[in-house]
Amino acid sequence: MFSWIHIEDVYRIIRFIQQNDSLSGAINCAAPNPVPNRELMRLLRKHLNRRWGLPAAAWMLEAGAWAIGTETELILKSRWVLPDKLLQEQFEFQYGQLDDALKQLLR
Repeated sequence: MFSWIHIEDVYRIIRFIQQNDSLSGAINCAAPNPVPNRELMRLLRKHLNRRWGLPAAAWMLEAGAWAIGTETELILKSRWVLPDKLLQEQFEFQYGQLDDALKQLLR
């Protein structure tokens, strides 16, 4: 799974937190709809007008992680968050769906 967020919503969340004294502690700044990596790549190809993409084998990612000095776990494991506190406080995301966010960003 892949958590994502549109930069406009990041700005709006910061403003929302500044104006909402009832929010405290850690707040997940992520869109409410994480997507599987397959969907992320499908939508990126769609919005970048690419018909297909090469799949990346685990060994390729491991080599890349080694080259940049990071852990493969950061690439190969699913880590996602949901903005529970923001949703409880009725924050409305302008870009809650990845397709809409990419459409706006990549036009």
